[in-house]
Amino acid sequence: MAMASSSNGAGTVVLAFVTVAVLVSPALSAPLDGAGFHSATCPQLESIVLSSVQAALQREVALAAGLLRIFFHDCFPQGCDASVYLKGSGTEQAMVPNATLQPRALQLVEDIRAKVHAACGATVSCADISALATRDAVVLSGGPNYTVPQGQFDSLAPASENAVNALPSPATSSVSALARAFSAKGLRDLADLVALSGAHTVGRTGCQFFRDRAQRMDDAFSRRLAANCSAAPSRLQNLDVVTPDLFDNGYYKALVNSQGVFTSDMALIKDRTTAPIVRQFAQSKDAFFAQFAKSMAKLAAAPRPGGNVGEIRRSCFSPNAPRAIDTVVDAGDEEGFAASV
Repeated sequence: MAMASSSNGAGTVVLAFVTVAVLVSPALSAPLDGAGFHSATCPQLESIVLSSVQAALQREVALAAGLLRIFFHDCFPQGCDASVYLKGSGTEQAMVPNATLQPRALQLVEDIRAKVHAACGATVSCADISALATRDAVVLSGGPNYTVPQGQFDSLAPASENAVNALPSPATSSVSALARAFSAKGLRDLADLVALSGAHTVGRTGCQFFRDRAQRMDDAFSRRLAANCSAAPSRLQNLDVVTPDLFDNGYYKALVNSQGVFTSDMALIKDRTTAPIVRQFAQSKDAFFAQFAKSMAKLAAAPRPGGNVGEIRRSCFSPNAPRAIDTVVDAGDEEGFAASV
């Protein structure tokens, strides 16, 4: 995945050069790194993110599902570039698939960015903060820990409407349609599809989003969904009816018992290619956790069409305005480069 940061002279120069590029260049480009990418420039980063997410989940447990959904909706259209955070006319948030993204989860990432930038300066992107916050929400909800690639820059513009509309729909998608969508993002193993669908082990949804499943009324659970929505149309339905607020393998146990909420959920247990994986995850939480960790790391490194190019935003919700540069000075030693703005 790339160039690791180092404590030797060469590594220091590389990190310093990236810092200067943030100041003088409207568009940055760099490879990704693994854990510890920001250890030199922002050693407090992970503790700030973790404590912020922990406090937020104590106030509202639903934020875990909100962060997961935002992360998926960000990474699928054009890679994990925080483009989904941009607000305004023509942005991804104004497009139909993102109409119900959780505002409080979006704001949480912006609040964390403000804390991180206050502590470390503008050295960490919204894309990296979003990835770390999502990982921490999974862990704090009972799920597995995993390493996310860091060093992603924030996009300069939103994804196209065509790219956003290509997000797979949980309402009606078949396994073949889901597999094509996942494969296009480098997630070619069916185990990736089944494991990432397991994010439905937390969260709730409204009746309009599982209308297809409820209207089929082809089993006892779908008939119950239909009855519940008829009686209380605004009622939210748990996506995991076994352990709705815990990140575990209850979602798969529910699928084995034909208690999937979305049509796409039930497709996983009905399709002969994915059903064995669903049953394996239902039997073994460890197997699910191991695959989920692997698949999330792959999703976090989903290819970006133009490469890792962008900026470190001073607000997650808008691109940076141009800033005048006074001087750029080559320090000529292990401290790398210095700039004043």
